[in-house]
Amino acid sequence: MAMTDRIKDFMQSPRGKKMMDRGRAQMQKPQTQQKLRELAQRVTGKTGPHR
Repeated sequence: MAMTDRIKDFMQSPRGKKMMDRGRAQMQKPQTQQKLRELAQRVTGKTGPHR
C-alpha cells in the first residue's frame, strides 16, 4: 500500500477526522494565525508586505 493511500485511509477514519477537527479549531484562534505569519516571515526572510 502506498504511503498516500495510507494517509488517505487514516484521514477518512474517525481518529483522522477528529484530528482534522482539532486542527481546524486551532486555526480559528488569532494567536495561532499570528504564530504562522511570524513563522512564514522567518522562513521566507521577509519582514512584511512591503517587500
